[in-house]
Amino acid sequence: MASQGLPLRVATLLTGLLECLGFAGVLFGWASLVFVFKTEHYFEELCEPNAGLTGNATLTGNVTGQTDCKAQDEKFSLIFTLASFMNNFMTFPTGYIFDRFKTTVARLIAIFLYTTATLTIAFTSAESALLLFLAMPMLTVGGILFLITNLQVGNLFGKHRSTIITLYNGAFDSSSAVFLVIKLLYEQGISLRASFLFFSVFSVWHVGRTFLLLPRGHIPYPLPPNDRYGLCSGKDSREEEQKTVESKELEGQSEFVSPKEEFPDPGQQKELHSFWSYAFSRRFAWHLMWLSMIQLWHYLFIGTLNSLLTTLAKGDRALVSIYTNAFAITQFFGVLCAPWNGLLMDQLKQRYQKKGSKTGFSASAVALCSTVPSLALTSLLCLGFALCASVPVLPLQYVTFILQVISRSFLYGGNAAF
Repeated sequence: MASQGLPLRVATLLTGLLECLGFAGVLFGWASLVFVFKTEHYFEELCEPNAGLTGNATLTGNVTGQTDCKAQDEKFSLIFTLASFMNNFMTFPTGYIFDRFKTTVARLIAIFLYTTATLTIAFTSAESALLLFLAMPMLTVGGILFLITNLQVGNLFGKHRSTIITLYNGAFDSSSAVFLVIKLLYEQGISLRASFLFFSVFSVWHVGRTFLLLPRGHIPYPLPPNDRYGLCSGKDSREEEQKTVESKELEGQSEFVSPKEEFPDPGQQKELHSFWSYAFSRRFAWHLMWLSMIQLWHYLFIGTLNSLLTTLAKGDRALVSIYTNAFAITQFFGVLCAPWNGLLMDQLKQRYQKKGSKTGFSASAVALCSTVPSLALTSLLCLGFALCASVPVLPLQYVTFILQVISRSFLYGGNAAF
């Protein structure tokens, strides 16, 4: 464990949790924001009243529902599709930026993208609604960079690493409730512009945290002795390189768990493999396919939720608002669901390590065995969510919302700790 005092590590953990909770994954509260955009008449020019509607019917539609407007729904779905695509497509480039240019540069890019996006949304209107096609992807990429740079904080807590990582991923899921807060404030008279300008002000907080509580480089795992982090530590590049070397040596020493010797013989040590050998392995390919299929279903559900609820509620805007609020509220509990998966993985890993100490299993085999129950449980939760979401019964959607947030928290948290 680092020689830094516990208060500094706890401050880093808690501020990172707040950052993920308040900013990183707000895109997935899209249904709440769409409700506000529709009220503000975004893309309403695409709507064409049904030919049979009279003036009285149109008026009724404004009170209890909306005229048939598939083109408007398709526009909002397209924005979400583009933003969610960038959330996944840009993960690899942003990961490279984080690896190559390290924490400070990656976070400054994230802050620039995020602040630009919030300011753009703040100054959009129904006439300039097309700017959402630019703002939402920028907001998403900035948010995923916040998450990526914060996940390394788990390295500060040793055997609790998986729990911290899943906690952060749960906070990422829960941040979708932020758009619910914006929706509720809007209904109380707080304008959309005021809410997003308030969001933009927090860039100062992001910058302060970047320079005071996070390293210029990376937080290694395993953590070398007497590790120091943050710009205030005054490390130069040579010290950073030395810390990386020490971490790799520690990792090599713990590659095998043996009861007879603290360090394995050179012939026992596992041969190092290149990045591409892992990237093109069958295990990674199957895991990627599994993740992609489940993630696609989640994206389809979130992106079409507003139109789905409108259809099931027969156009009753008040009922749609109630169910939208219920969905957003359940999202907040992602931060409470995700750590259970991390605790499960940590406990199983410690149990398998004890067994491995008697048989000489490699650390990688121990880590893999600890993920199997987690992956199986996640698959069952996602199956239940998919089945409930496929049934067109409005009250059943409450169960769908609960299963969605639990399965999504387990999916992303477990995948990050995999």
